Amino acid sequence: MKRWIKRAVPLTLAVGMTIPVLAACSKNQGSDDSKKERVLRIASSMGYGDDEYFRQQFTEIFEFANPNIKIEIIPTMDEKYRYGYARPNPGEKPEDPMENLKKAMEGDNPPDVILTNYEQLNDLVSSNMLTQLDALIAKDKFDTTDIVPAVIDGLKKQGDGKLFALAPTFSSSALIYNKKMFDDAGAPYPKDGMTWEETFELARRVAKGDGDNRKYGFSFNTYSGGDLFYSMDMYTAPLQLTLFDDKGEKMTVDSDQWEKIWKTMLQLNNDKIIPAPQDQSKMRERMMNPNGEDFNPFQHDDFLSSRVAMSIINYGQLDQIINANKSAQNIKGFTPIDWNVVTVPTHPEAPNVGGYIGMNGIMGINAKAQNAEDAWKFIKFINGEEWAKLKARSSYQLVARKKFLKPKEGIEFNMDAFTKLIPVSRQDDYKLYREKPNIYQVRDIGRNLFQDVVQGKTQIRDALKQWQSQGDAALQQMKDNPTAPINIGGATSTQAIMR
Repeated sequence: MKRWIKRAVPLTLAVGMTIPVLAACSKNQGSDDSKKERVLRIASSMGYGDDEYFRQQFTEIFEFANPNIKIEIIPTMDEKYRYGYARPNPGEKPEDPMENLKKAMEGDNPPDVILTNYEQLNDLVSSNMLTQLDALIAKDKFDTTDIVPAVIDGLKKQGDGKLFALAPTFSSSALIYNKKMFDDAGAPYPKDGMTWEETFELARRVAKGDGDNRKYGFSFNTYSGGDLFYSMDMYTAPLQLTLFDDKGEKMTVDSDQWEKIWKTMLQLNNDKIIPAPQDQSKMRERMMNPNGEDFNPFQHDDFLSSRVAMSIINYGQLDQIINANKSAQNIKGFTPIDWNVVTVPTHPEAPNVGGYIGMNGIMGINAKAQNAEDAWKFIKFINGEEWAKLKARSSYQLVARKKFLKPKEGIEFNMDAFTKLIPVSRQDDYKLYREKPNIYQVRDIGRNLFQDVVQGKTQIRDALKQWQSQGDAALQQMKDNPTAPINIGGATSTQAIMR
């Protein structure tokens, strides 16, 4: 909670400077009902309550510009669970904010505005619990043409082509590359719209060297201690591959498609196209010894240490690269990096889907809203141009309106790379993980078996068959007792995972 408040302080200062503009904007929209006091109720599937961060993030400026509208924020989770003051008793099913939200939406005094996350949006739409916004948008001539594809197309996808919600900001990822490493290899730079296969082939062209001097072609993330098993989610998620059936009762990993993916990852690893995790103790030793010959202040970062030519990177990470380049003359062992970004690679089966994209503040109108008019007024306000102009100052979030997306500190790079792809939709998996909180342990069985494959202890298909068998047994245990620790081969799930 304290961390959220610290992040919100700069926003509060910016709010003070921007309020007059937004207030004027609101008054110009009409003042016939400016003296009539009304209540606008807001609820969230994330369990937010009436806290300072939430109001600073979403409601403060609107309340100032509309003093006659009182905002009530309706929590959907017990305070003691929401802030971790208490945990469910053994055998007790954890409180589910989504189910609590649905009950509130259909209650006697329902919320008007609903905030949800991307995976949950389709659930609310298919349950006919949200008001379609297209007619309201057309009636008020609310411009959505300037909203980036990552947001507008992603939201439409969850509404079967229709809009049931808007989101003012988002976070996104792109493929960053080191120009010098490509120049040294005589290889062309990456470009927008590459497939994964094209990316891996390009990575082979720039990978070179041996031992500690090895230069790798690609990494799923910049962290030097990354785990390939978890990192490959970026590759598999757009294919809508599943680990379990819809009910979470049977595994689905003993398949030709999973075998092909593991073969691809194993080949990249064996050919040293992607980096193996660095020895953590050696990495710390180098960072703690500024006088050593191999000192590198960015040992933990494969891209900043020029260990990889291409890597998936989040928008918020650009600050570190920009600041490092600006201060290069004062950083021993660091050479400035000439870089740019392109879109995250995609699969031919899902050409517009990929990367990590998270929307902040997805908001819609409850189909049973008592104050639908002010709910739409609020959503228009938060998703309007003046709000976007204010939020464009953020270092971590991108505003949804393209007009206000400018490269950081005036540095020229391909900003569009962060805006073109739409999010992966995994609402079925999200529901399973919500209903069966221990199901992640079944996934971790696969990690151990994948490590056996990497170390040459077992063949890929044999490992997948073992995962299928052990996973089926674990899922059956979970079906019988959803909250009990999973027993795998005589050991608890924790012991088996840590073997």
